[in-house]
Amino acid sequence: MEWTLGFGGIALLVIGLIGQAFEMRKIRMTTYKDEDLGSVNIFMNRKNFKWYAILGIGIVLWFLAERV
Repeated sequence: MEWTLGFGGIALLVIGLIGQAFEMRKIRMTTYKDEDLGSVNIFMNRKNFKWYAILGIGIVLWFLAERV
């Protein structure tokens, strides 16, 4: 197992999850009032795609660390 790839992958996963949570909170706060329920389409917002890319890279690095 390659430890540097593993740590890098886990770090990207943590950064991606926390960053996406804050981004989704910002989207929800600017788009919807507190009385309204959030839309299912909040996951398809353009601002989320950079976090999806970071999460994907983290998963790939973690997978490569396990296989090397």
